[in-house]
Amino acid sequence: MIGVSSPSFSSYPIEDVLPGLARFFKHWEIVSEAEHQLPLIAPRLAMMMENYDMTFSLHAPFCDINIASLNERIRESSVMEIINMVEYAVNMNMRTVTFHPGLYSMAVPDMQERSVMNAKRSLRMLDRISEEYGVIMALENMPSMPFMLGHTAEEMSFLIDGTNLPICFDVGHANTVGEIDKIIDALGDRIVNVHIHDNDGTADKHMTIGDGNIDFEACIKKLGRYMGNYIIESRSLESAVESLDRISLLLR
Repeated sequence: MIGVSSPSFSSYPIEDVLPGLARFFKHWEIVSEAEHQLPLIAPRLAMMMENYDMTFSLHAPFCDINIASLNERIRESSVMEIINMVEYAVNMNMRTVTFHPGLYSMAVPDMQERSVMNAKRSLRMLDRISEEYGVIMALENMPSMPFMLGHTAEEMSFLIDGTNLPICFDVGHANTVGEIDKIIDALGDRIVNVHIHDNDGTADKHMTIGDGNIDFEACIKKLGRYMGNYIIESRSLESAVESLDRISLLLR
């Protein structure tokens, strides 16, 4: 199924967003930020969900969240926040939660190894939570930004080593590090969610599909028998609808 997601939607009340999305899409990956923080909207959203022929999944919050933090209280709080999101998601029949690997210290140099090990501690905990709650928790690969963990196939493989966690494969992010094929080759059997958007390889621009340099036809072919959701991550509904038209032709 082709779905949609965008942090920009979170600027507006859910009552103003869902009807417009439902005109074009059957699935929405809700970004739990700002106006769409799941604990704040859960009762209203639950009532609205009954009126739309749609399925839903969740993107856990990432602003102010850092499961790799060198500050133990912040790391633990970040993990607990994601666990809280999992509980809400399960209660609302959302079975997939996508989340980020965390951030390196931007203040103190040469702390990358410690950040990675802290992230792995957090991921082991979230792996247990995933099994306990019966929810799919997908770790997303990050774009070419030096303060983010999990850019490459090697980094993602190391992070999830020792866990059963699957990944959310973000095609646009992978293009910024030139590793679309490498990530699929290394982790294709653990991909349970796919984010699609375009860019020119220099930055994470979330362009309309077809406006950048990503060869989506080749990417979809390489994904092979992947049968999960393709989530269009757009900057606007208009861009998402245009991307929907273009990607639908490739998925026939």
